[in-house]
This record gives sequence, structure tokens and C-alpha cells, in this order.
Amino acid sequence: MDSRLAERLSETETRCRDLDRELADPQVARNASRLRDLGKERAALSAALSAGREVLALEEELAGARELAANDPELKELAEEEAAALEVRLAAATKRFRQVLVPADPMEDRPAVVEIRAGTGGDEAGLFGADLLRMYRRLAERAGWTIEVANISGGLLGAVKEAVFTVRGKGAYGRLRFESGTHRVQRVPETESQGRVHTSAATVAVLPEAEEVDVQIDPSELRIDVFRSSGPGGQSVNTTDSAVRITHVPTGMVVSCQDEKSQHKNKARAMKVLRSRLLDQITAQRDAERAAERRSQIGSGDRSAKIRTYNFPQNRVTDHRIGLTLYRLGDVLDGDLAEIVSALKLAREEQRLAGHASEAGPR
Repeated sequence: MDSRLAERLSETETRCRDLDRELADPQVARNASRLRDLGKERAALSAALSAGREVLALEEELAGARELAANDPELKELAEEEAAALEVRLAAATKRFRQVLVPADPMEDRPAVVEIRAGTGGDEAGLFGADLLRMYRRLAERAGWTIEVANISGGLLGAVKEAVFTVRGKGAYGRLRFESGTHRVQRVPETESQGRVHTSAATVAVLPEAEEVDVQIDPSELRIDVFRSSGPGGQSVNTTDSAVRITHVPTGMVVSCQDEKSQHKNKARAMKVLRSRLLDQITAQRDAERAAERRSQIGSGDRSAKIRTYNFPQNRVTDHRIGLTLYRLGDVLDGDLAEIVSALKLAREEQRLAGHASEAGPR
């Protein structure tokens, strides 16, 4: 058991002893409200205590099996088999212990509002934006999620200057949250005659979809404009004023939606995006006040920070936040982000565990 987990187990045992003393106090027994609160906390800590002790017991069994394998030639093979089985059980038990210690994220299963914007690099940046859009669409297909497009602003050669869409499905925000930041691509553009590698970038923002109870918006603070939808190059795709642009006057935030033919549906989608952006702003301000990572993401979470590089000549993808490098660029761009997301989740779990190390027990 690593030192952080051992420390948390020790703190949990101490807190459980304190709670047991309080629960045995006759004065507490006469206070129904206090008794209920303490009982609730004790029940929550019991799960952590049980999980931690299981880890310790398995570690002891594993040490015994390894010692037997090293010192008894006749039982070596049997002991090695037992050790291998214990290692699997220990890994699972350690994972359960971590999960109990780290509070569940209430935003985990929220729909995710994803915004992609082409950055430096001209047309090549727009083409990379289109690659990222396809990557997230393929990821959604793999996960069984659905995508609702609010707005896509295109360009030449299939480039995407800006795309805003909502991904719905179990664990959508929990997995996509790690995509926030600047994505950098290194490759030879199709228009490059000298074969030189160019570097371009696109930014991605991922916000949890806000519900009406999360953010209250005063209708008097909104300016709503309607206009005709248009496709790439200005080609009219709608003869009615169905597209909607909403401006939140106090913050200056502007959201446009023209994917639906219905003005009512476009307005509803635009309001969802606006509400999510406002929730993100509120969360960021709160986290800054608490000196916490912005939006509880790995690293700084700042959208200007380079989080990942896609290098085509080397068939390489590098996530700079955790130093992970994979040499299967094609799979990643086809939506296979499982290994990257798992590593980022583990790093975030470690960070959250460290952040809770000074608390008396899981909350």
C-alpha cells in the first residue's frame, strides 16, 4: 500500500474510533439529529475501512506466497500461481479502496458541451479541427453516445473553423472533460509542395451541460437575434429566420445555433450552451478562490495550455500532462482514446486523493 493510501487508512481508523466513542455517549443518544448524522458518517467510513483492511490482508497473503515460492522448491510452482492470482485480487481491491476514498464526481454522467475552434495555422488548423470533430464523433459511436450539433462553421476543403455540439450518454462528461485545452498537430499539409512539416493548433473546451437549477438566467439580460441559416460559403440552406443568436449582456457571451430548422429548437439548444458556459465560469471562479485546479481537470485546465500533440510523420500522439506517448495515431484519430482517458483518470484520481489527504475521512 502506498504512503498516501496508508495515511488515509490510518486517518479513517482514528475517525472511526472517535465516532464509536461519540455514538456510545448517552447525551448523543438523546439527540436524534446528531445521532443520525454520526451514524451516517460511520457507515460511510466503514466501507473505506473494510476496503483498506482487505488491501492489507491481500498484501500480507501475497508476501507469504512470494516467500514460499523463493524458499520452497517443491511448492514453488504452486506458490507462484497463487501469487499471480493474489496480484490480480490486490489490484482490484486497491482500486476499490481508492474509489471509496475519493468522493464521486456529481458531474461525471452529465452531457458534455464540446466546443472546437481552429487556432494558429490557417486552413491547416481548420482541417485539423475537422479531424478532431471526426475523432469525437467516432468516440461517441464507440461509447454508444448521441451527438446534438448546435453550430458548425466550415471553410474550404472541409475545414472546421468552429463546432459546438452536445454529447449525451453515460459518463460523457467524465471521459470528455480531459479534452479541454490546446491540441497541436504536426504534419505535411496537402498544399505543401516542399514536403515541410507544419505545426497547427485547435482549441477544445468541454463543459458539463448545465441544468436550469444550476444557473438562473434573467430573461431581461438576454438579447436574442434571429437570422437565416447558411451553409459553407454563404449558401442559403433555409428560407426562414430560424437561426438564433443569444447574447448574455452582463458577460458578453454570444451563442449561435442554426442546425435545426425550427427557431424554437435552435433557441432551446443555444440556451443550453449558454447556461453551460455560465456554469463553467462560475465553477472556474469558485475553484480559483479555493486555489483548486480549474474545472477539476488534469493540469491547469487552461485552454491556452498545450495538452496533446499529434505527430503524423512519427505516427505519434503525446499527452503532455502525464507524459504518455502512443505510436498509433490512426487509432486515436479514429476515436480510440481509451488508453489515454484511463491514464488521465488515474492521474486525476491520484491528484484528488492527495487533495483530500488532510481530511478526517471520505465525504
